[in-house]
Amino acid sequence: MLSSCWDTASDEKFIILTTTGILGDAIKNIVKEHAQVVSLMGPGIDPHTYKTTQKDVQQLEHAHMIFYNGLDLEGKMNNLLKNIAQKRKVYAASDALDATQLLCEDHFPVGIDPHIWFDVKLWKQVVGFISQKLQEARPGSAAYYQRNTLAYMEALEQLHQSVTAQIQSIPKEQRVLITAHDAFGYFGKAYDIEVVGLQGVSTVAECGLKDIKRIIDLIIKRNIKAVFFEASVSDRSMRAVVEGCAHYGYEVAVGGYLYSDALGAPDTVEGTYCGMVYANATTIVNALK
Repeated sequence: MLSSCWDTASDEKFIILTTTGILGDAIKNIVKEHAQVVSLMGPGIDPHTYKTTQKDVQQLEHAHMIFYNGLDLEGKMNNLLKNIAQKRKVYAASDALDATQLLCEDHFPVGIDPHIWFDVKLWKQVVGFISQKLQEARPGSAAYYQRNTLAYMEALEQLHQSVTAQIQSIPKEQRVLITAHDAFGYFGKAYDIEVVGLQGVSTVAECGLKDIKRIIDLIIKRNIKAVFFEASVSDRSMRAVVEGCAHYGYEVAVGGYLYSDALGAPDTVEGTYCGMVYANATTIVNALK
């Protein structure tokens, strides 16, 4: 049990650790100055392949609460998180969702796509779940956390409505999103855009020549205007797709970089969850519309 001494903002900072910056941003919107939020994975970091350092282990052991995505997103951290959970309050954000809300993906170790944050409606549920756990841990700050959560929920709803309108502005036949790996499945389902990834939902698996040729054939057949790189994934394979299209006399544009498994740089709009999702939608619309 956590001591009630952590219920006042004047005490030594209550430390909440998250694996991803995406989770960290959600928690910062809930606790604001009433706790210290530490995220292990910064901008441009791929959680699928992330390996913990000794410093990470020390931070995990000193945190009072820990939140991770789950669904094997942080695959190389599973054993460590399981061990830490014997001594600390450790929660998987994905536990907020019902199994029927998750996308099945045969190529991923647990058979489920872990990129749940790309459906803003689902992410609202995750935020609510995290807020509940924080309020339970710090009852003295519960009312404050609840007020902040409600305000953030309103911002998330506005984001959802904005992204819906943006994607709907793309003609249906042009609504095809081709990216480096299958990170945007939830985004595609939520906002009615076809999503095609060169790799599977995990970047651990390497793509081969057959995968590249499959995407090239699709682009040419469907007369697709642009493909997209990802900020946290190597662009080497996607560049091979662009070059392959050129070899066949078809010019496909690079629509830009999308943020998939990590936020943008700190102190930028894309360094927040809302900013990241909105920036992605804008990049997609500008390239495909």
